[in-house]
Amino acid sequence: MRAPRTTLRRGLAAAAALPLLAVAATACGYGSEAKDDDAKSNVSAGGKKLSADTVKIGYFPNLTHATALVGIQEGLIAKELGGTTVKPSTFNAGPSEIEALNAGSIDIGFIGPSPSINGYAKSKGQSLRIIGGSASGGVKLVVDPEKIKTLDDLKGKKIATPQLGNTQDVAFLNWISEKGWKVDAQSGKGDVSVVRSDNKVTPDAFKSGSLDGAWVPEPTASKLVAEGGKVLLDESTLWPDDKFVITNIIVSQKFLSEHPDVVDAVLRGTVNTNKWINANPDEAKASANSALEKLSGKALPADVLDPAWKSIQITDDPLAATLQAQADHAVKAGLLEKPDLKGIYDLKPLNKILEAEGQPTVADAGLGAE
Repeated sequence: MRAPRTTLRRGLAAAAALPLLAVAATACGYGSEAKDDDAKSNVSAGGKKLSADTVKIGYFPNLTHATALVGIQEGLIAKELGGTTVKPSTFNAGPSEIEALNAGSIDIGFIGPSPSINGYAKSKGQSLRIIGGSASGGVKLVVDPEKIKTLDDLKGKKIATPQLGNTQDVAFLNWISEKGWKVDAQSGKGDVSVVRSDNKVTPDAFKSGSLDGAWVPEPTASKLVAEGGKVLLDESTLWPDDKFVITNIIVSQKFLSEHPDVVDAVLRGTVNTNKWINANPDEAKASANSALEKLSGKALPADVLDPAWKSIQITDDPLAATLQAQADHAVKAGLLEKPDLKGIYDLKPLNKILEAEGQPTVADAGLGAE
């Protein structure tokens, strides 16, 4: 596989560089470096004409979506698609990305487990499939060390999560329950005050003292540490083998049915991206940060970027058993009626690619489509 373009090489060869990433939910196209005639014929890297002119990919401007950030930034996904153009869109919340998928505004998305579960359950199994993994870990409980010394000290304190019913909110409510403490899931009131706070404002609220801590994903967790917070718990330590899904790859069932060749090409791109990230962590970290800077206008400083990056594991494995566990946690918290998740996964395309690469296949925990 051709080595990806680094930020430095792109700067020296601007004329050949990819266009800047789309900002917010605007979409601009990405293709390969093929000539215009090739682009029109949709010739993939495998030499076959693909069935769609474009593929619309959604993701978050977040380090836990590094596969998308780096795969698009470095052209690794576009390379597999040949003349099929990538049109990226970014989102700040899972529900809005699911709405976009249902509306056909995106075809494939990188997203957390809770919105994947909710989207599948609400559509009665008709909207999406999970076709691969992207990231594990990267979630921490960070506290004010002057107010909270031990985990037992959380009782009576104000702890933030990003959103009612989101992945971290469910995890924190489950942890509270296992401590034997009581909290009303909807209001957040109880033995611990669970404050739903957007990740953009949580660092300032923590700095001002209006929050005593937060159960949040990276890079928000490392931003709190930079403001004087202390990591009291890494969520990965609560899971078998220290792994749990934080980002999935989903596809609309309609697009999967109509354009399986395009889905295969995107998956080849994500597998190659993940391989490159894991083989070149420092270069990949810089690439992800460059993409974030283009999307948000501001790069992450080293004291935030470095610890955040280290806590995230990039993986092709969707860690399906942990998705089922997270669904069970949401049911126990009263945030979700018990869903039937049978069929939420279709990992056959991914496993075919992994086998061809000589890599181990991944399991669907009994939740695969027939």
